[in-house]
Formats: sequence, C-alpha cells, structure tokens
Amino acid sequence: MANPLHIQPISAFGATVTPPGSKSLTNRALLLAALADGESIIRNPLIAEDTQLMLDALCALGFDVQHDAAANTVRVRGLGGQLPAKSADLNLGNAGTTYRFLTAACCLGAPGNAYTLDGNKRMRQRPIRQLVEPLRELGAQIEYLNDEGFPPLRVVGCQLSGKELNMPPTLSSQYISALLHVAPYCRDDLTIHFDGPVTSRPYVQMTLGLMSVFGVDAEVDPALTRIHIEPGRYTAADYTVEPDASNASYFLAAAAIIPESRCTIDGLGKGSLQGDVGFADVLHQMGADIVYGREFITVKAPPKGQRLRGIDVDLNQMPDMAQTLAAAALFADGPTTIRNVGNLRVKETDRLAALQNELNKLGAVVTIDGDDLTIEPPPGGKIKPAAIDTYDDHRMAMSFAVVGLAAPGVVINDPGCVAKTFPRFFEYLGRLGHERGPD
Repeated sequence: MANPLHIQPISAFGATVTPPGSKSLTNRALLLAALADGESIIRNPLIAEDTQLMLDALCALGFDVQHDAAANTVRVRGLGGQLPAKSADLNLGNAGTTYRFLTAACCLGAPGNAYTLDGNKRMRQRPIRQLVEPLRELGAQIEYLNDEGFPPLRVVGCQLSGKELNMPPTLSSQYISALLHVAPYCRDDLTIHFDGPVTSRPYVQMTLGLMSVFGVDAEVDPALTRIHIEPGRYTAADYTVEPDASNASYFLAAAAIIPESRCTIDGLGKGSLQGDVGFADVLHQMGADIVYGREFITVKAPPKGQRLRGIDVDLNQMPDMAQTLAAAALFADGPTTIRNVGNLRVKETDRLAALQNELNKLGAVVTIDGDDLTIEPPPGGKIKPAAIDTYDDHRMAMSFAVVGLAAPGVVINDPGCVAKTFPRFFEYLGRLGHERGPD
C-alpha cells in the first residue's frame, strides 16, 4: 500500500471491534517462551512486522518455533535460558521492543558465543546506552560497532552475575523490561532500585505479569521503587494474548469525535495487563461516555449537541496514546496539553516534531515546550484538507486516519507503514462506515 490513501468521512456508527493481539504482550510472551523449560503455546499472537522480526530472530538463535496460521498459534520450545545458536546476525529493522529485549537475551548465550544486533537507519539513531550500561554492570560483554551509545551491537555470551542496580529514570521502560526478562538466569539475586519515577510504568507491570504467567514471581514494593528477583527458571505456559489496547484506541477515538457514535472493544477491559486501556478514561475526561466491563470497553460520543473539551493531561504512563489524543484534540473546544512525553522523540520517529508538523497542516496551532505538547484546534473547528506524512511511523498513519473519518480531505501518505503492528488496520477502519449508529 505505497500510494496515498484518501480517507472518506463517515456518519454516526455503532460497532463492536476486536483488534488483533497485543504487540507488547506477544513479544514478551514469545521471548519468555523461548527462555522457559519445554514447549509453550501462544494463542492469538499478533503477526505483524514487529512480531515477525521477533519470530525470525528466535529462529536465527536456534529455537524451534512453529507458527500455525490457521489456528492462530505459535509453539515455542524453550531450553531453560540457553540459546541454541553459537552465533547469529540479527537485523531487527525499526522494532525497538524486539531490539532491546534481544540485547539482554543474547547475554545468556554460552560463554564465547557472539551475536550481532543491527537495524535500519532509524534504529541506529535510537539510544541503547541505558540498557547496555546496567547489563555491563552485571558482567555482560557488549561492544558498540559504530557510534557509542547506539546500535549496532555485538553481544558475547556470559554468565550474568546479579547484584543491586540503581537505575535513574530511563527514556524507555523497555530497558527495564529487558533486564527483568533475563533476571532469573543471573547467578545471584538481582535487585533494581529506581532513583526516580519509572517511565511508562504500566509496561513494567505488564512484564512482571507475563513473567508470573511463565512461573517467575518478583518482589515488588507498592510504589515500584524496588524490584527483587531470585535465580530461577521460567516454565512453559499456554497463554492467550489479549487484543491490542494501543490499536483499540483509534476506534474508541473515532466514536468520541463522530457525533452519536458508539464503539465497543471486545476482549479488553478492567482485567487487562495493558496500561493503554486507560485511554478510555482520557476520552471520558474530554466528555465522552464510557462503560468498562471485565472484558469490554465501550466509548460513546458526548450527548447530542455537545463537543469534546480540551484537557491538560500527563501521558508519561501511556505515551503511545499521545498521537491518538492529538487527533481527538482537533475536535475539542479549547486547547489540549499533553505533558511529560519527551520520550516520544526516540520512538519510530521524533513524534513530537511529527505531530507539530502534521497538526499544523490541518489548521491547528501546536507548540512544544520541553516535554509538553499543546494543541489549539483550528478556529471554528474548521479542519483544513491536507496530505499527512507518516514518517514510517504506524501510529502517525493510524491516528491521522481517525481525523479523516470526521473531516473531509485527509490523505495518508505511505499508509502501508501500519504493517508494523496492524497490517489490516484500514480494512478494520473501513468497516466502521458500514456500521449503523445507535438508535
């Protein structure tokens, strides 16, 4: 899907949507299955570019991985923390989650076994030092092959020691999750002390939840200032992946901005491990109605004749929702300020700059102040037609496509970039236009 895609506005709709499985849960489950003893079954995994890169990398590392497309399952035979391959060259594209998780996992190779991890041009611009340094403190042998602090890397297998680590606030929670994944295979206990707030805390809690599914429980203080993990082994599991909460946000936002609309996400609710389910609460702050069940979320547009209202919100705990919120903010009365999202600069693109560029095209006035983004909607709510550049960033394409459902003239350039996490996104989006609105 290389050609620009014209998004057609739709009228009021009522729909129930079940997005494909969560990328975050799929990648964690695949890796933990590879590190576990015995054969695990991962049901309803997301099969998209990012997770395919994880699958391919596990195969390159020598694991027995069997994907049954018809049954939508993946079977992984783990070897209790051992890496079968003596060497591997891993090209991980722009899959940040996969790159960071595998950097730590490759340290578990047998002493002397060497693995190189590389990616595309953007990956080589994404910092990795905040993971490499604590791994080195544990005894890891990691070499920067080009620029200091950035991929590509060469990792030589060793026995990680375990110790007490003091970690300042990091750019990404994925550095912490990567350390937690390998912690049971350290020679000694691993204790991580956090010298400040944990970025994207729900993702760390997600990691701890998945580790428990695979048989390893950590000691965690309620304030998440300390995590302690004893040496152990993961055990094989039969695990079903929830729908992706991040990708669900686009359909919920569409229901909030299109008058008299309603959308229910099936299979995702109060019991979710994904912090991004909290985006429904953000829409509620803006004036949308929401209903939470244990396994569903429903968002309804504000009552007839009312508009969303601008809000001031800290999204540090769910930064991937910033772009969806920015799209909804175009339809609000008053400005919206999204705070504490500086880590957007080191995502698939510099998302702060990209949002400013593309929202301005649509007639908004956007300012960046440190790690905060403020969006003044277009005067009178008149959104200008525009061709939206996506910067090879799936979330830019998906969030701005939502704008096009409610305002004419929105064109998405390079729509195929959604293949990173949601290859059939535009097919799902198109169904909304055929769903009848609430009576």
